[in-house]
Amino acid sequence: MAEGLLSLCLLVVVVFPAVLASRQPHIVVILADDFGWYDVGYHGAEIKTPNLDKLSAAGVRLENYYVQPICTPSRNQLMTGRYQIHTGMQHGLIEPCQPYCVPLDEKLLPQLLKEAGYATHMVGKWHLGMYKKDCLPTRRGFDSYFGYLTGSEDYYTHVRCNHVPGADLTRCALDLREQEEVAAGYKGQYSTELFGERATRIIAKHNPEKPLFLYLALQAVHGPLQVPEHYEAPYAFIEDPRRRAYAGMVSAMDEAVGNISSALRQTGLWDNTVLVFSTDNGGQTLSGGSNWPLRGRKGSLWEGGVRGVGFVSGPLLKQAGTATRELIHVSDWLPTLVGLAGGSLNGTKPLDGFDVWNAISKGSASPRLELLHNIDPRYHDIAPCSGWNRDLASSQGVSADLWQWSGFNVSVHAAIRSSKWKLLTGYPGCDSWFPRPGHNDSDPRLSKDVAPPPLKAVRLFDVENDPQERNEVSDRFPEVVEYLLRRLHHHQQSALPINFPKDDKRCDPGPSGAWGPWA
Repeated sequence: MAEGLLSLCLLVVVVFPAVLASRQPHIVVILADDFGWYDVGYHGAEIKTPNLDKLSAAGVRLENYYVQPICTPSRNQLMTGRYQIHTGMQHGLIEPCQPYCVPLDEKLLPQLLKEAGYATHMVGKWHLGMYKKDCLPTRRGFDSYFGYLTGSEDYYTHVRCNHVPGADLTRCALDLREQEEVAAGYKGQYSTELFGERATRIIAKHNPEKPLFLYLALQAVHGPLQVPEHYEAPYAFIEDPRRRAYAGMVSAMDEAVGNISSALRQTGLWDNTVLVFSTDNGGQTLSGGSNWPLRGRKGSLWEGGVRGVGFVSGPLLKQAGTATRELIHVSDWLPTLVGLAGGSLNGTKPLDGFDVWNAISKGSASPRLELLHNIDPRYHDIAPCSGWNRDLASSQGVSADLWQWSGFNVSVHAAIRSSKWKLLTGYPGCDSWFPRPGHNDSDPRLSKDVAPPPLKAVRLFDVENDPQERNEVSDRFPEVVEYLLRRLHHHQQSALPINFPKDDKRCDPGPSGAWGPWA
């Protein structure tokens, strides 16, 4: 009898972890790069995205979902669950020769999932700093890594060219890593296919008894505009060569996503998988992307820069086949996914993200009522609207003086969302409405040859009813402006100083080297 009880106890001790693991969902996060709001099939694009359409139609489409306007900040908030003002990364993105990364005292999403028993794998674009080895993905919670460390490169050669300070030269070197080692031998393999194949291989080899976290950060559809001809050929009807190449790149990405979902089904993992798809920022109109009918583009705080294509799919959703307009932000993924995993948030700094699983899965109200887009006192537009003078000093007029008492400097590049209201201050970035690709829109405000209305230092929009940000209403609702300026002032009080160091000439990889840690 005693031996039987002992055996039973041993059985419980041995089996329980496996039972627990089987209940933890597999988590797959796919992050597209520079994918525009209009450029997915279910938003009406001429580009075909059958896999994205099918997965999202069977899941929950996020139609009031926000990201950051450029690459590094979105990835930073995805991995930390914290606003970029709280990590000192509120200005710009990380260039190859800048000696900084996401602060090493920040606990990242893969670390938290690893502590919860997950196998953690990353494929694709890192772009969260790499000047020293402690910044690399394999030192920040990922069991495996295959991808590139900087922000962009050639899709075929995997070479990144960058100016090296103090050397008066532009150095072109390989940027592809397997774990922490340089990964040579992949020249000629198109990155969208290469990364998609690596992700499917990880899925195929995964032990289903252990929960999986796979983060696939695709290079697509970021410039340069490069794509195999067979993807571009179906879009011969598109006259704009940039849009045509971009469309082919979207099709390649869509195929990769479809292959990953097929691999999950073939291995039996799909029945216990939550798949998240998101863009990292709005589309870059200079490289063929479109955010129609939203205003602005990548790099701006207008809706075209920050309202993102996103959806969640998988059989664990309680109300699949729906769309939600609940407010959700890229910083919400960390607490949401750790909560799904049954993990702990111990060790994280105070989070700005919320657990929004019930809002997504059950259609409940989102716990998020406010969203800080950013506060960046050093902002400059990396791609200003060509042909128009955007000197804010000449356009502030009296409106700037009206709000100086608020405690917040209204000439600073900032934006905040609360309920249906969105307030922007300073210069938000390119403020044009770009026409729908292939259409001659009759509205003169959609023409590249017509300037948008003069900017005011403080602008208020009802983005629930006016998502195109056409009707500026600050004069009609001064009490809302006052409240949101006070909220910006409140957030600014907790902001860390901007960490944006000068380039370090020691980054030079040498004529035959590769981009990577140097400090």
